[in-house]
Amino acid sequence: MSRKRVFSGIRSTGRLHIGNYFGAVKGMLELQETHDCIFGVVDYHGITTPFDPKNMQEEIRDVILDYLAAGLDSKKCHLMIQSQVPEHVELSYFFATIFPVSRLEQLPTYKDKKLENPDYVNLGLLYYPILMAADILIYKAEEVPVGKDQLPHIELSREVARKFNVMFKKIFPEPQAFLTKGALIPSLLGEGKMSKSIRGSYILLTDDLKTIKEKLSKAPTDSGSGKNIPQEGGVANLLVFVELFMGKKTREDYEKQYLGKGIKYSDLKEKLAQVIFKALKPIQEKRTLFEKNSKLVDEILEEGRVYCSKIAKETLSEVKKTMGLA
Repeated sequence: MSRKRVFSGIRSTGRLHIGNYFGAVKGMLELQETHDCIFGVVDYHGITTPFDPKNMQEEIRDVILDYLAAGLDSKKCHLMIQSQVPEHVELSYFFATIFPVSRLEQLPTYKDKKLENPDYVNLGLLYYPILMAADILIYKAEEVPVGKDQLPHIELSREVARKFNVMFKKIFPEPQAFLTKGALIPSLLGEGKMSKSIRGSYILLTDDLKTIKEKLSKAPTDSGSGKNIPQEGGVANLLVFVELFMGKKTREDYEKQYLGKGIKYSDLKEKLAQVIFKALKPIQEKRTLFEKNSKLVDEILEEGRVYCSKIAKETLSEVKKTMGLA
């Protein structure tokens, strides 16, 4: 029996952080064992928010290196760069001609990005979900590993597939989200999620111990005790990190301290920093090996490009015939 196909991509806006790891990469690692997986750097999505062209190629490479360092195996999956497979954009245009603008304007991510960059609200930002749908559907992917915040986009991709299938011919599957435990990782700032576009909100997979300590030291806290365990804000977020890296029992111990004698946050943050760095060290060591072997990384990307281009061309040809364009 053939394996189900999976597609997932991460924006080329800087190195990956632990939110990317738990929200997407961890799911990718599971899926590469059982599925036909394509994992990309979606660099076209990266230019919908402010960016520096001089750093673009380095940032794309950084994501690829982080993918490989985190455990994605080119013998089990295919790695690609979105801009090297132009069929993504062509298919997205066809989808754009059948999908209502009003539906795109409802998406919470679009509203959030408008607030984050009020002077950089562009058509590409509104178009983002259509291109994302094309990224997935050009490969007829059936599952997509994502964080909870991306669920509205996966639902929209399903809507796009459904609308095309009804209007023309049933070509596309309706992709399903593959959620991992801890899929939505909170910000270090106490509000919202960990995001590459929000400085101070994240811990990178490549951060050293000193940097991790500095970032955690700035995480907002309270007096350290109270009658009820905080359900939101800096303390609640710290407890999420404690559970992720130190286990549920350790979190429960800290919660008991909070309700009793109180938590000494300096000690908690010191222990948490040590544990996070210990967890990231093997990833960092593996990344260094790939950095030193750029030829191997280039070969992996070329294999991915060839594999993806073949599938994408076949899908686009089918779409054009179905729409009467070929």
